[in-house]
Amino acid sequence: MTGAQEFGAELTDFRRRVEELRNARALPAQERLSVLDAALFELQHVVDVLVPRYEELAGTARGPDGSRSDAREQQLLRVLFQHLPLAVVLLDREAVVRRMNEAATRLFNTRAGYATGRPLASSLRRDGQAALRSQVAAVARGEGGRSLTVRLSQPSAEGEVRVTLAALRPPGEPHPAVLAAFQPGVPDTDGAADARKPRPGPDLTEVTRHAELLDLVDDMTAALLAGAAPADGGPEAVLARAAEVLHGRFADWVIADLAPEKPSGAPRRVMALGPPEAVGDRVASLAGQDPADCPLVLDALEDGVSALWVSPPDADAFGRDAAGAPVLVREEVTSLLCIPLRTAPDGPVRGALTLFRVGGRHGFAMAEAGVADRVGRHIALALPRPASGS
Repeated sequence: MTGAQEFGAELTDFRRRVEELRNARALPAQERLSVLDAALFELQHVVDVLVPRYEELAGTARGPDGSRSDAREQQLLRVLFQHLPLAVVLLDREAVVRRMNEAATRLFNTRAGYATGRPLASSLRRDGQAALRSQVAAVARGEGGRSLTVRLSQPSAEGEVRVTLAALRPPGEPHPAVLAAFQPGVPDTDGAADARKPRPGPDLTEVTRHAELLDLVDDMTAALLAGAAPADGGPEAVLARAAEVLHGRFADWVIADLAPEKPSGAPRRVMALGPPEAVGDRVASLAGQDPADCPLVLDALEDGVSALWVSPPDADAFGRDAAGAPVLVREEVTSLLCIPLRTAPDGPVRGALTLFRVGGRHGFAMAEAGVADRVGRHIALALPRPASGS
């Protein structure tokens, strides 16, 4: 057990150093560069020393039933990941989020559970999306660690964000992962004068947008409560009130679908609201579309899968119109959200809400997706319960 004891002592020292790094967050911004270097060094120490040593001990400590005797150390490593003092995201070779620590959720203004399984590039401005995907793929191929500067799609007072990438091979997995460490406000130059520049004040655009999103949630709640009486109609009336709040203000297109009330039933399109120039055949085409022909809608209704796409890669994801043209291409959709309507993450799906932004409008950001997810829960709570036996 000498090896296990030594490993435990090493972990104890590592926890102490991480706690010191956490305390260093109180330092002025211009003095945190050395802290970033130290944090990255500790991450590399985990990759190069602690993980191989852990794998070696795990191999010798495997019991007859295949279980590991050092589950506590594995749990400790998870806790350390979550409490690292800088934003850290574990990515696969496609730059899809596998895990995100607490500092990263604050940086990207999202929940770890919501971000998992979604491409991280969608939270960056378009000019940095391809660069991040390319660099992550290179690191995953074993071409060495690297760093680059990116900008968040949501306006932020932090400005540019420096991301450092390193390869990591999780135990028991055939393919390497990529560890991405983000540091806001780190300049691309090593000049001392730049490091001494004061941090900018709050970004008025960001503050204004945050207030607008809070107003949106407040107005949605008020609209749903105002029609809470049974005499105010069924699910169609609830979705109509919700769509009126979102249409134009939050999205150019608002499309609502209801899940089947019976296992053998079919989903049905309740409404489609589009921009003023689409009134007529284009709106009627989407309003009459069968949601069963929309893969995104089916994913939301059947599996509870939500989607946030910027520059949608799959033109057929929302089906085709009567003339055979992909809806996303015909409407020049630049960004979309498709969220299931349910009262809890593991609850039954009552419907799906799809939002399009078109033309030159700014694409949906992760923060806005979080607001839409909250709005979706409010709508699901306001929907009448299906009749018993349905």
